[in-house]
Order: sequence, then C-alpha cells, then structure tokens
Amino acid sequence: MKIHAIQTGSVRIKSSQRVGRGRGQMRQLHVLFDRAWTEWLPIYAWAIETSEGTILVDTGETARTALPGYFPRWHPYFWLAVQLSVTPEQEIGPQLHGLGIDPLEVRKVVLTHLHTDHAGGLEHFPRAEILVSQPEYRAAEGLAGQVRGYLPNRWPKWFQPRFIEFQKSADCAPFERSAPLTTDGAVMIVPTPGHTPGHVSVIVRDGDTSYFLAGDTTYSQDALRDHLVDGVSPDAATALRTIQTILGYAKQHPTVYLPAHDPESPARLRQVSTV
Repeated sequence: MKIHAIQTGSVRIKSSQRVGRGRGQMRQLHVLFDRAWTEWLPIYAWAIETSEGTILVDTGETARTALPGYFPRWHPYFWLAVQLSVTPEQEIGPQLHGLGIDPLEVRKVVLTHLHTDHAGGLEHFPRAEILVSQPEYRAAEGLAGQVRGYLPNRWPKWFQPRFIEFQKSADCAPFERSAPLTTDGAVMIVPTPGHTPGHVSVIVRDGDTSYFLAGDTTYSQDALRDHLVDGVSPDAATALRTIQTILGYAKQHPTVYLPAHDPESPARLRQVSTV
C-alpha cells in the first residue's frame, strides 16, 4: 500500500477561518471581515494504491476558478475571504498521470466534503465510483447549497455519487460507525462532522500505523492538538467532539494526521510522524 500527497494548487484564507474567533454567527462574520490573511496554503488530495486498485481521497481544485464568473458574484465569501492559485498542470488529472496512474482507472473517489477545493477536480473521474455522505450531498444541493458556500452548479452533469453506508462497528473505535473501502478493512471511512455537517475522513491502516486523511477536520496538526475549531464550522461543538474523537483514536493507534491544507502533511507522511 502506498499513499501519495498531491498538491492541486494553493489557497489563502482569513486567519479567523483557520482558527475561529467568537461564538455563533460571529465566527462566520469574523471570517468575512478579518483583515489578516494566512500564508498560501496547499490544497492536497491523496491517492492510495492498494491491491484492489487506486482509491482517491478528494479531487483538489480546478484551474477554472480563475475564469470570470466561475464564482457567484452575489456570494460574499468568494470575493472577501478566499484566494486561489491553480494552474491546469496542477490539477489532479495531470498529476496522477505524472505518477503513472491513469485517472480513468481510479477505482473509487471519496469526497471528504463538497467544497470546491475538494471537489473541483471531479471532471477527471467519469468512470470512478464516487462516494460522499448523504448529509453532505443534501447540504450542497441547489441554491441553498450555493448559499452555504458550495458550487453544485459546477459539478459535472454525470455526477451521481453513491452515498456512504456507515455501520456500527468497533473497528475504528472510538468512532462508533465506519464503512470499509477495501475487502480487508485496511482502508475505512469514518464520519467526522464539523467543518461541514456531512464531513468524512479516511483511515488507512498499514501494519500498526494508521494514516488519517483528514480533509478539513482542522487546518493543521497543531490545531488538532490544541482543540482549535475553524471559523466556518456551522456547529463548533460538533467540530470539537470530532477533534476529541480523532485524538482518542490516535491514543489507541499510532496515527499520522494528514489534513488537506497543512504544509507539513507530506513530511509527516514520509517520516511516519505520528500525533
């Protein structure tokens, strides 16, 4: 089993998005009107080579975000709180080719959530089985989804994901539910709500070590260790419970924590550096 970190461009966000400030709706308002920006952060997707084929976790961002009109002009977040830099060569399809992986032969794609920097590269995978949690898909649909910050109008017309079927299991305790991606159970999906209501993560178990492909559960490992919730999670209490569950898992299993926007994630992957 091999895991590849694939950087699909970069993103800048407000400092109060990376670590939230205030309570309730004030957290989202701080994100919009904060004058402080983060440094440019990576946008990582992950390719897992298994004996049953390649599994992709997230599809990264698309270069089409630079086109006029790609983002809704009426939505304040896209004009006040995020900046993107993605070239066509940085998209997930060309990068997989560079690794010797044909995107058309990717077996499964798991979307941790449906924000554009995680689902923007969907167009490269028309043949793959695409998995997403049902609450996430429902939250992202239609005009209401756009108001919440999703871009369902940019999904490929053929996009019809399969909903993840979680079952009660002790396999990934303290996570109470999980869903296997491989027949041997070495690759599992677990629910990690917080950043979005239907957010999920993927655990890859290789021997005694677990690799936690975390999406946006936090923006960094430091935020995980310090129990810091981001500024866009609609329910900070839910996000905090997810952080505590991840840390509980890491206490039971040596765990390499790999969030999608942490510049240190590839180094931790190479060095097998655990939480």
